[in-house]
Amino acid sequence: MIEGFTSRFAEVNGTGLHYVIGGQGDPLVLLPGWPRTWYQFHKIMPSLARHYRVIAPDLRGMGDSDKPADGYDKKTMARDIYELLRTLGHSQAYIAGEDIGSMVAHSFAANHPEATRKVALWEAGHPTEVFNEIRMLPQPGQPAPWWFAFNVLDRLPEQLVEGRFRLIVDWLIDFQGGDPKAFSEKTRAIYAAAYNTTDAIRAGNGWYQTFQQDIADLRDYPVLTMPVLGIGGKYYELLLAQMEGLAADARYVELKGAGHYLAEERPGDIVRELTAFFA
Repeated sequence: MIEGFTSRFAEVNGTGLHYVIGGQGDPLVLLPGWPRTWYQFHKIMPSLARHYRVIAPDLRGMGDSDKPADGYDKKTMARDIYELLRTLGHSQAYIAGEDIGSMVAHSFAANHPEATRKVALWEAGHPTEVFNEIRMLPQPGQPAPWWFAFNVLDRLPEQLVEGRFRLIVDWLIDFQGGDPKAFSEKTRAIYAAAYNTTDAIRAGNGWYQTFQQDIADLRDYPVLTMPVLGIGGKYYELLLAQMEGLAADARYVELKGAGHYLAEERPGDIVRELTAFFA
């Protein structure tokens, strides 16, 4: 555990969420992505805790949170976070997310604007029709995101990678990370252990299997009116395409040369951008 933080559990929206909390000030929620856990923020949490009450949950289906049979659409997952905040006595918060967490953050802001002070997203936006245009075969200068197709398969991923998820973790870090050395052996082992069981693989894949529902839900969402910060590294252009027309008050920052896992590869840059934006 990180010094100054504690690990807790809460029953919200019909499921159990694990979260890590520490610091003083206005609440700031950090939402993680695949295939990681709340621990992906361990490098930035101490600095942010000097200014904010930092809350880093494991999303539904992740880490030490429950792994129910359903509820992996981002609207339901956003409701989980909304109810967690209410349980903690907060009516508003700053919301930030990376990867899958950024999708939940956008859904939170769209469905609970009264509870959203500002929202920061990086390395992916909410699922849009742009996802239906992603090509599975490699294109010049572009990756082939095979895991999008693999993770929507029924049962096969669990059968193939149960007990061997370290292979997935290492491949993704080495392929998508701008600096694979930013991930220690301890970090890689934590993520592999978090996804090594059938239930954990199934639950994580649920975030991908609901993308079409997320796209449909987005059609009914209003344009975000609260301040929005978008940060991109490897997938900066994708983030811009996903966010087009979805936020009325948005600014974007590109961390040139960065990979996909910004909170771990470029923690100083993320802390700087978040503290400036949320100030």
